[in-house]
Amino acid sequence: MPSKKVAPRRVTARSKSVIESDGLTFKDLNANGVLDPYEDWRLPTEERVSDLLGRMTVAEKVGILLITSHYMGASGIIGDPDQGLLNAHEKWSTENIWATDSSSTRFFDPPVLDYVGSEKAIRELCLRYFIIRDNPTSYDLATWVNALQELAESTRLGIPVVMVSNPRNHLSDTKIFGVAETADQMSQWPGELGLAATQDPDLVEEFGRLSAAQWRSAGITKGYMYMADIVTDPRWSRAEGTFGENTELAAQMVAAVTRGFQGPRLGEHSVSLTTKHFPGGGPRDRGHDPHFHHGRYQPYPTPGSLYRYHLPVFQAAIDAGTTSVMPYYATTTNARSAPQLHGDRPFAEVGFGYDRYLLTDVLRGELGFTGYVNSDTGITTGMPWGVESLTRPERFGLAIEAGINAFSGDGNPEPLLDAVAQGLVSDADLDRCARYLLTEMFDLGLFEDPYVDPDEAQARAEDMSIAALAAQAHRRSLVLLRNDKELLPLTADAGGDGRGTSGERDRVTTGTPAGHAPRLPAARTVRLYVEVFTGKDKDAENARIVGEVRDALGTDPTIEVVTTLDDATHVLLWVRPAMSLLDDRAGHELSIVLDQETGIDAYRVVEIENAVPTILAVNFTNPWLLDRVAPAADAVIGTFGTSTAAMIDLVRGLVTPTGKLPYAIPASEEAVRAKASDIPGAAEPEGYAYVDHAGGEYRFGYGLEDF
Repeated sequence: MPSKKVAPRRVTARSKSVIESDGLTFKDLNANGVLDPYEDWRLPTEERVSDLLGRMTVAEKVGILLITSHYMGASGIIGDPDQGLLNAHEKWSTENIWATDSSSTRFFDPPVLDYVGSEKAIRELCLRYFIIRDNPTSYDLATWVNALQELAESTRLGIPVVMVSNPRNHLSDTKIFGVAETADQMSQWPGELGLAATQDPDLVEEFGRLSAAQWRSAGITKGYMYMADIVTDPRWSRAEGTFGENTELAAQMVAAVTRGFQGPRLGEHSVSLTTKHFPGGGPRDRGHDPHFHHGRYQPYPTPGSLYRYHLPVFQAAIDAGTTSVMPYYATTTNARSAPQLHGDRPFAEVGFGYDRYLLTDVLRGELGFTGYVNSDTGITTGMPWGVESLTRPERFGLAIEAGINAFSGDGNPEPLLDAVAQGLVSDADLDRCARYLLTEMFDLGLFEDPYVDPDEAQARAEDMSIAALAAQAHRRSLVLLRNDKELLPLTADAGGDGRGTSGERDRVTTGTPAGHAPRLPAARTVRLYVEVFTGKDKDAENARIVGEVRDALGTDPTIEVVTTLDDATHVLLWVRPAMSLLDDRAGHELSIVLDQETGIDAYRVVEIENAVPTILAVNFTNPWLLDRVAPAADAVIGTFGTSTAAMIDLVRGLVTPTGKLPYAIPASEEAVRAKASDIPGAAEPEGYAYVDHAGGEYRFGYGLEDF
């Protein structure tokens, strides 16, 4: 019997019976008619976990350590629209989707199980952790999750499922597998960089709390987020998912978002987080990502940079109570690194998921982490850097010995079962790892009531009060970088001659003849021409944004959107460059130049700027170089996954700019190539950051606070 009285819990059963004891309700998860310790929610979690572990088979323990993608029956990814709610398909991969050279494809021998049908996954393979890759409405998501939970409850021990997702609450131009899965079905906030631009941890904590309520109502209980990495190589394609380059600010933001999603302690209203990518993924080799063989190295050329810049952000997440930590794929290289570890200890030169010193001595011993370590997707299959010669069972054994407790991206238990059979993983190892996962499940309250109300889920997703707070965050994330001749705010007074005779500048070009911008006729109404520059679907994106500008302006009589440049008194150009992780190719030099490779026609940008007074907005998913496109603009705005409506509010003067750059904008390609890959831009010598003709230096924290 429990030693102390606890508050009654709600218990909901769909496949099993309930037990009445002492006037309270419990779920008979193993259907034996007896209230067993693991079914008794009055007992401490540790006692419940120990009882359940003693009842589990090896196969059940192995299954719980694997985290794999799963899809709705009618998912477009599966391609079977006639299928029911739960799917019955399975898919095997024979090559690495991230591979860019033939050396990586051999890691898939035998083929890897990408996903499997719901019945087989839950009943036969004993899988319980599933990553959601679909983007249904919250109502449909909740309905699907309920069906999976009912299926899980019907199994021998009634162990529930944990539904996992990457971020879902940010506007982003980059939605790819394993990075930022989906958007637009819940409240949409600025990107992580945009939240960092507000420099307001309280806002970020509130964002986490409100987003967690939307997730939890739809049945999502675990998040693969947030990134504690700081941006030290501006060419890294995953910069968009970070909180910028500043260690102190990133630490505040990661701690705040962890408190927001999880609460003061993990409980029935929490979303459990996995902070990534330990020990910090920012120090890239020429910007290349370790998803790829050519990007596997992570050099630290600056003495002491690991402890000074990268580890403190993880310390903040740990102090805030993050449930788990995810190491990155990368392997360090001593030949290209200055001393970093205590006692000048060399790096092990294996992927971080196999590095016992970093995971056990540093993460647990020095940083005090007591949660579990969750591998990144596919460390035993597609990205086993530093241990390529080992078999898959040997990789499982080495990773668990190093400190990994759960494996993402693999739904096939056989190699881990083989590792157990071969003595590479002991029963004690299995129990130690499974204990972490079961503890998470119990603490989240999933054994008592894993079910959600689809109507409530949809109502929370559409909650206008949350949307209003998100809209405020969008406005606060905007950074005003320049405002020549007080062009902004754009009102009827701004119509007409925006360049004045004495104030006309020589034409700024990227190869066009020198000259002077023409004067425009006076006008009482601003006639605004809008054009979007983007790396994909330019016509569709242009039409979408122009439509959003019109919607944002509404019935404002002072600004009219026109369709041709000849009719315009003013221009709004929104540069939205494309840099995808999938563009990272072997032998290819990554660049943050705004040119054709990133989908930007810099010549046309400058041509327009020289013709009509221009507001240039740049969506800084990376610290894009401005040296070509910014000088001829009359005003420059930085956006970071920002809504069109928020930007138009700034342009019209309905909000005062307050945002600050979350990282430095480099001055040139030469500055980028010369930069140390492991330190922030603010730590670089004078001359690294871009300086505009008004004298503004675009370092971390720069931003005009008034028009």
